[in-house]
Amino acid sequence: MSFMYILKTKGTSKIPDYIQVRDENFILISHFKVNNPENFIKENKQVKNKKSFVDLIKEMPYGILKKIDI
Repeated sequence: MSFMYILKTKGTSKIPDYIQVRDENFILISHFKVNNPENFIKENKQVKNKKSFVDLIKEMPYGILKKIDI
């Protein structure tokens, strides 16, 4: 896999915010809470620059699909 899509979704008062990670065919490969991207990084060895991935998730606006190279 050379790239993936990420989408940050806004939760409600009872449901937390989430990140969806999808492959180039737009198949969901991971779904995790915004405040816990480290679990995804541990499970997915394809993320090379871990700090920039975490920073991207923190700064990313809700509801915008972003294509990133990995």
